[in-house]
Amino acid sequence: MEFITRNFKWLMLVSGALTATMFYGLIAPQTALESMFGASFDGTLESIIVRSWSALVGLIGIVLIYGALVEKHRVFAAAIGALSKAIFVSLVIIYGQAYLAEAASAIIMDIVVVAFTITFFVAVRIQRSAL
Repeated sequence: MEFITRNFKWLMLVSGALTATMFYGLIAPQTALESMFGASFDGTLESIIVRSWSALVGLIGIVLIYGALVEKHRVFAAAIGALSKAIFVSLVIIYGQAYLAEAASAIIMDIVVVAFTITFFVAVRIQRSAL
């Protein structure tokens, strides 16, 4: 279990960096939506929502990177990141089945991150109870 707690930061760094790339949706919301879901939009409201979503997802990436670098806040940052990713995966599976093929790589990455985060939480709990 020590191996997991000692090396979890690398998963946080990689997934955080990949998640932070969604900031590009602030600049190119149409491109972000098309690359993520294979869909487009044609209105100001949609542009605002996609830009806001991109910013929030990008910020989750920054939180994951911060948690990887600052051990004191690692568990909290991992929880926020995993919860965000679990919500996204759940929403796409429940409401966005038409977009599963286009979003498959993001969904798979997010499921892996959530699964490893749960494993990390168990490892941390075991380590803390052993002290």
